[in-house]
Amino acid sequence: MRTWIILLISLTISSCGFQLRDNYQLPPSLQQLHLDAPAFSEFAEIVADRFQLAGAQVLDSANQQPRPLVIQILDDGLDRRALSLSSSGQVAEYELIYSVSYVLHRADGSSLAPRTVEVYRDYQDDPNFALAKTREREVLVREMREDAARALLRQVIATLAE
Repeated sequence: MRTWIILLISLTISSCGFQLRDNYQLPPSLQQLHLDAPAFSEFAEIVADRFQLAGAQVLDSANQQPRPLVIQILDDGLDRRALSLSSSGQVAEYELIYSVSYVLHRADGSSLAPRTVEVYRDYQDDPNFALAKTREREVLVREMREDAARALLRQVIATLAE
């Protein structure tokens, strides 16, 4: 009886399309890749980790045979804009925008048009708790980088699967 219950639960979960988070089916052209990014880029390290967790081999050089896919990170940056003001006229809430621009260079030498990934978060600011808010902002930016790396991975997989 226990075996039938386990089998039924397994069948139900697999038939509804459930899969673990960050479990991707990589296209054959994405088994090996080179990441071309600015030196000391925190985002590049996160992206490399994401691709390795997905099952891709991240190469140190693009001069391999056969030539791997190259993901060139052009720019990543954080912008903010005011969303609301307090009664004293100070900014009470910001919207943080983390954006990444990148280009895919295929193994055959062709390049795709530059693409952008953007992640948005709201951030409440209180000048009375400046130190705590600074730490909160650092954590928020780190999470935004993680989300942008996941989005970049999904975009690359979708582009190469076309």
